[in-house]
Amino acid sequence: MPRKRATIREVAQATGLSPAAVSYALRGLQVSEETMERVRAAAAELGYEADPIARALASGRTGMIGLLCGSLEDLWQQSLAVGISRGLREKDRYALILDAVGDPARERVLAQQLRDQRVDGMIVQPLDPAAAFWTELCASLPVVAIGDSLPGTAGEVIFDNRRGVTLALEHLRDLGHRRIAVLTPTRASTPDRPADVHVTAEADRLGLDIEVAPAQHGPAGATAAAREILLARKPSAVFCFADSIAYGVYAAAQELGLSIPDDVSVMGYDDHPMSGLLTPGLTTVDWDIDGIVRAAVRLVAAAADGPVRRRRVTQSPTLRERGSVARLLP
Repeated sequence: MPRKRATIREVAQATGLSPAAVSYALRGLQVSEETMERVRAAAAELGYEADPIARALASGRTGMIGLLCGSLEDLWQQSLAVGISRGLREKDRYALILDAVGDPARERVLAQQLRDQRVDGMIVQPLDPAAAFWTELCASLPVVAIGDSLPGTAGEVIFDNRRGVTLALEHLRDLGHRRIAVLTPTRASTPDRPADVHVTAEADRLGLDIEVAPAQHGPAGATAAAREILLARKPSAVFCFADSIAYGVYAAAQELGLSIPDDVSVMGYDDHPMSGLLTPGLTTVDWDIDGIVRAAVRLVAAAADGPVRRRRVTQSPTLRERGSVARLLP
């Protein structure tokens, strides 16, 4: 016969506390560390597990945080999702992870579905930060944005894209590159993402000849886009707005018999762990993914617990130099 679920009253009887005090102790609220340890030890011995449905009905909270990813074909976003999921679990919350597959229209539908499923909060790395629906969505539940700013969020972890783009383009210019291709996952329908806007302005300031072209995160799409621009444009360097796209440049260069960095230099933009394992290693812009995870989890957990003052964390980039960018002779 299956063992009957222990109740919170039984834990209270075992510890000599009230059911309310036991509930607070199990959630780490308003009691001493000694009391929390005593209650949790008794709960473990009795086999007590909180009934998630009863807890949600009583508190009005589900314990679920929606995590809406722009594209899980991007290996960096996969790492971000793993880190956020683990970080939320440490705070006794669970991530409901959805993939917008790089489609802004799908992003809108999934964001609204998460709201309708009554998640306690949402973390999103928006594909289309200028979309009008974000204002209404952020008014209906706590949202934490990663990467780009959104109106009305409870918190934001913003990338200093101006600095990131400048680091990359100045590095290429200082090594003698003037003809540069830029591969971006941004679609033509959402051309106002800050990084894409700034790369054109910064190229003009630095006197660089650039061409911006779209590319998918997946290996096949990234390789096809890289192959096309390498054949048509023949740039001395390719700057990719995701390391996963840069991997496609490596594949296309191999297909075309081009050597990296002797025939073409390559730069990435998020320092995925795999980037250091390539031959040559990929020079890229590091955004400190662990810091992003900690900040996003902290902000969404605080906002899910109740109204908080809006917080913005600005993530500064660093240049991670490896061997994929050559110095051109004058």
